[in-house]
Amino acid sequence: MSKEGEIRYCHRFSYILLKFILFFYAIVWWLIGGFVLAIGIYAEVERQRYKTLEGMFLAPAIILILLGIVMFVVSFIGVLASLRDNLTLLKVFMYTLAICLILELLGGILALVFRNQTVELLNKNIRKGIVNYYDDLDFKNIMDFVQKKFKCCGALEYSDWEFNMYHNCSSPGPMACGVPYTCCVTTKPNEVANTMCGCDVLKRQRLNLMDTIHIRGCTDAFFIWLMDNYKIMAGLLLGILLPQFFGVIVSWLYITRVEDAINEYGHYMDGLLDPNAEERGFKSQGRVAKWFKCMPEID
Repeated sequence: MSKEGEIRYCHRFSYILLKFILFFYAIVWWLIGGFVLAIGIYAEVERQRYKTLEGMFLAPAIILILLGIVMFVVSFIGVLASLRDNLTLLKVFMYTLAICLILELLGGILALVFRNQTVELLNKNIRKGIVNYYDDLDFKNIMDFVQKKFKCCGALEYSDWEFNMYHNCSSPGPMACGVPYTCCVTTKPNEVANTMCGCDVLKRQRLNLMDTIHIRGCTDAFFIWLMDNYKIMAGLLLGILLPQFFGVIVSWLYITRVEDAINEYGHYMDGLLDPNAEERGFKSQGRVAKWFKCMPEID
């Protein structure tokens, strides 16, 4: 806490500016969270309607619902906190944003440090999805899109399709020893798909399949795409992390401003919005303090 006569104080405009910035920041994420939650609920209702998913593996609807709930609840806390100047809610909002930001950074660092284990875990989970490929419409659509987009087949390689009971060579059906048509090499962009183009490819040698199917696994293809498009990925990561960091900073500064109001006036609003309130000084902390008058005092 600041010493007498040397409180952490901002001008009236700073209080109003911080309040509205925090309010609109929280309400935008609140609306986005509600939209994501609504999409997740709709997708889950459709999934239950058609009974396309036997398990929970890579269910986009479940992921969207969980993400939407977290965004909706945390942002709603931020909206209430900014409206009521409630220090407890403000700190809950700030600390939650900070924890989420730290966990995301740690997750990314750990994924890079243990990249071999990360790739193996990803391959293992994709193989689990391949087992239920025809029973899980959500995963089927994702896998088909990935195999078309990245020109790949399977997780580690095309032979992963042997894990599927319909494509296993011991299966009596017409798809035995084959792969889905989305693994096939297409020469024309709008060419009509030949759904039987992947038949019996698992019986043939790898080098003889290069003109028939994509033999590269999708995990390798995906990471190669990331390396080729690192600028896009860097922009995407900044787009995810910077808004959270901005929210933490604004919340911290606004908490500082509300604490100063309590110390100086005993409550939140009187004097802060009074046009005749006497202008207060602030403790000089060098050049940075002159630029940011809302910065807290550093003892």
